[in-house]
Amino acid sequence: MWTSFPPDNFVRTQSAVEGIEVYQPAPPDTAPDRETVQFSCPRCGGITAYSASDGGLTCTNCNYYEPPRKQIVGQQAEEFEFTVETLEQAAHGWGQSRKELQCQGCGAYTSLPPDSLSHTCPFCGSNNVIQRQSPQDVLRPRFLIPFKVEADACYQIARDWLGSSWMTPGSLRRLARVAEFTGIYLPFWTFDAVTSASWRAEVGHTTTYRDSKGNSHTRTTWKWESGQVQLDINDMVVPGTSKVSNLLLNRIRNFNLNDLAVYEAAYLAGYQAQAYDIPLETSWETARHEMREQTRQACRQQASSSKIRNFSMELNFGNERWRYVLLPVYLANYQYQQQTFQVMVNGQTGAVAGQRPVDWLKIWLAVGGLLAPGLTLGVVGLFLLLLGGLGFPLLILAFIVLGVGVAISFHLIRTALEMDDA
Repeated sequence: MWTSFPPDNFVRTQSAVEGIEVYQPAPPDTAPDRETVQFSCPRCGGITAYSASDGGLTCTNCNYYEPPRKQIVGQQAEEFEFTVETLEQAAHGWGQSRKELQCQGCGAYTSLPPDSLSHTCPFCGSNNVIQRQSPQDVLRPRFLIPFKVEADACYQIARDWLGSSWMTPGSLRRLARVAEFTGIYLPFWTFDAVTSASWRAEVGHTTTYRDSKGNSHTRTTWKWESGQVQLDINDMVVPGTSKVSNLLLNRIRNFNLNDLAVYEAAYLAGYQAQAYDIPLETSWETARHEMREQTRQACRQQASSSKIRNFSMELNFGNERWRYVLLPVYLANYQYQQQTFQVMVNGQTGAVAGQRPVDWLKIWLAVGGLLAPGLTLGVVGLFLLLLGGLGFPLLILAFIVLGVGVAISFHLIRTALEMDDA
């Protein structure tokens, strides 16, 4: 009788029945002994594991099994045409049973591992959530980029970022220590297309001439020009989620698609994931709009001058293809003076973006310091002018200095507003 289960020299194999674990005799090991591999188990946090006979990893603490990862396919990952057959034949769901977290605050739906005890929304930090069985009616991702950045590294990344701007409160940097980062795979669509355009426009060329009295004048001559442009646009990435600020996503969206791997449910072990809430058709319209703008700019650059009027363009799309992929992101929410702010870290590259409260007292002091020299010069110049002195040159200088101060102040205020409202 076996005293332990599974018996020695048995390994886990694929089961045709969900919830039933099946084991088989391990194949003879003719290869040299594999070196022990250390990894952090996504289920129990254990750090020791052994290399299984099939190349997978098994946790020695909780028997969590991770099958061998498939080969990285990168940008050679298969792409799909916009046909009814493609969508009808596509797999649905996550490929395994998962739970779903429905936030009653922001309305986000998040997929969780079956054994997850999370009760906090990763998008808004709300604890007003409902757990239920995850539905399996959405398209299954075809590819993903695995996490490369460890969760612990996010704290130092966030701490450095929070303290990197003089505009933020001095105490803000300490908050990175209490922010809880959640690793989550977010949904994205990638699109390819070839755009072919014919354009026509009036193009203006300006020349300078002198009249009979020697006065200088300019004259613009308009002539019709036309041309053709073809752009091969590859891997345009469009978010499939509406629960994260597009402004923040754009700041960290430097994903390297050369790391794309074929999707397996095992990659989601220990991580949360979100199914798309922006469908393929809507995202494709977004991508088409961006492709149209890129093509329009390429057409205008063909013109012999930057002065263009009555521009028209006929555009056709060809070889349109798409992918549904998951990309790794860490999310954290933190509180500052009873307000909630969000920090986002790219789980592949470590790029960081987020919301930071602004110390407006610092901003207004800086603005005052920028405007004071110009105002002071202006007052002195006006005083000298009233006394009949040479105040006019000083007023001109004051106007220039004040203009520079206003421009810099405007830039500071705009930057501060972007930090506060991202």
